[in-house]
Amino acid sequence: MNTNASPIARLSSVVKRYGNHTAVDGLDLMLHRGEIFALLGPNGAGKSTTISMLLGLVRPDAGRVELFGEDPQQLVARRRIGVMLQSAALPPTLRVGELLRLTGSYYPAPRDLHETAELAGVTDLLKRPYAALSGGQQRRVQFALALCGRPELLFLDEPTVGMDLEARQKLWTAVRHLVAEGAGVVLTTHYLEEAEALASRVCVMARGRVLSEGSVDDLRARVALKRIRCITRLRAADVAAWPEVAEARDEGERLWLSTDSAEIVVRRLLDADAQLGELEVQRAGLAEAFTELTRAAEAPTEDNREAA
Repeated sequence: MNTNASPIARLSSVVKRYGNHTAVDGLDLMLHRGEIFALLGPNGAGKSTTISMLLGLVRPDAGRVELFGEDPQQLVARRRIGVMLQSAALPPTLRVGELLRLTGSYYPAPRDLHETAELAGVTDLLKRPYAALSGGQQRRVQFALALCGRPELLFLDEPTVGMDLEARQKLWTAVRHLVAEGAGVVLTTHYLEEAEALASRVCVMARGRVLSEGSVDDLRARVALKRIRCITRLRAADVAAWPEVAEARDEGERLWLSTDSAEIVVRRLLDADAQLGELEVQRAGLAEAFTELTRAAEAPTEDNREAA
């Protein structure tokens, strides 16, 4: 990704309020071609409002939102994006192939029907009515509709909810293919392993503001916690009481724990159980980094609900 190139979407000092609640508070973001940008945050962080402003569905109260240098509500800009939201109301009686042809007709240079179907993994569904599909199959069709117009910027909102593991992995492969073609992707997901596997850049939001932005490794580096796994006779409840341990639990026959004092904890584990085995120490994953970054901002208040 060339971050020196002009961004394809930009939010500059953007503010959005709903009554007395500020959903987005002075947000600055840039999106680029050839990158997967993951937008993460707890409920009420402002993610949905941010996406809605980029899509032209909601107007900011202050600041500027640009999509390909245009107002997001301009048709010339909207024809260059693809969107897969968490839910979609589609004509239930139309067959999947008919839906793809209809949607593709709205774009100046759509993908070939069979290219789209192959890329999205819906070739076997083309002749079936949309209403006759399972929830996971409908999600695959919604993904196909999002990419059929050959978008330069693709918005994916919780794209793999309802999909089985095979379908999820196929979607990941398709997304990487689109990025290799030069498209930009905006991903919102509660599956942190999905963001960790896909994203080239991650933005963590809370209460309408950016807490952190950078690569997955950048976010990990901000967290001192390390993960320890081992086979031991020690009980998770007892280890969790140690002052250096942030969390401890049993994972099958293994003990899993997180700590910011790995060396001290490892020595204590070995002292407490001479038969301890299969010891592993790893740096924090995205899940731990996300938890640490958002912990202070997650204090529940009535005003912290996001209006979308």
